[in-house]
Amino acid sequence: MPELKSSLGRVFLTIDTDVQNQWIHVRWQGYLTASNIQEGAKAYTDALAKAGFSCVLNDTRDVRGPWGHSIDWVVNEWAPMAAAAGLKHFAMITTPASLAEGSASEFYAQLRAFEARVFDNLPDAQQWLRSTCPS
Repeated sequence: MPELKSSLGRVFLTIDTDVQNQWIHVRWQGYLTASNIQEGAKAYTDALAKAGFSCVLNDTRDVRGPWGHSIDWVVNEWAPMAAAAGLKHFAMITTPASLAEGSASEFYAQLRAFEARVFDNLPDAQQWLRSTCPS
């Protein structure tokens, strides 16, 4: 399972290619910089394309602080790139009332490139992906 680390050596993203469920499962953690977000999003989009999957389970429950500084890049640059790589269904898990959840809601409101849903727990996100993703 690949891990991406910050310049300080802290893991900020793990990427798991879940062959059984046919999705990419990513787990973000810590305080995210704009460069961390861009590096991580590109890395798991590459994993999605390589695997030939169309679904991502994006877990942000361990993110500290907002990532609104990257919303424009995520919506306008990454989302079309991810859709071109095959992304059709994106389940984002957040912690309600966190600063990261506010950024997730802003992302979700602006997104048009693929179907995205925001969840507050892992089982619901997995259930939605299982109902929408090919297996």
